Amino acid sequence: MTVLTPANQLTLLRMLLIPAFVILVVYGYLGWALLVFGFAGLTDGLDGLIARWSGQKTNLGAWLDPMADKLLLVSTFVVLTWPGLGLANRLPIWLTVLVISRDVVIVLTVAVINLAMGPRTFRPSIFGKAATAIYILTAVVAMLFNYLGTYSPVVDVFVYASLLITLVSGFHYIWHTARAIEG
Repeated sequence: MTVLTPANQLTLLRMLLIPAFVILVVYGYLGWALLVFGFAGLTDGLDGLIARWSGQKTNLGAWLDPMADKLLLVSTFVVLTWPGLGLANRLPIWLTVLVISRDVVIVLTVAVINLAMGPRTFRPSIFGKAATAIYILTAVVAMLFNYLGTYSPVVDVFVYASLLITLVSGFHYIWHTARAIEG
């Protein structure tokens, strides 16, 4: 079986869209940035469907897909937080730091546990999946209102929803990891 399946090619395309998205936001092409982000999101949905339907799930895809998701979200949160871009709805730096820190802690914890205790599988929890969905919605809402050039309190609602799900998913992950270590 080939490693560079159509699904993996879509995942790589998503990764290649990240610099384009960041450049578009930085240079003020917010409508195009929103379209590129939406297209990247579409590739995220399609790559999983294609892999399942075609029976071409690969180890490479299992690593690339979540990496592409994390890179897209981290890049999005950083650029939407960046000062001096004239965005009407900047994400607060504390949220971006919290979201990135959560992901770094998860990756480091998995690495340490795998090194210390041998390979372990950590499946994404419902809270982790909810966090990703809320982060994406937060980014889309912020980008939409930035494109429209108007401040919106709706963005603030999503910022605090992101805060809440980050805390809930983070504490759930700690609890789940502690149980895995003990058991």
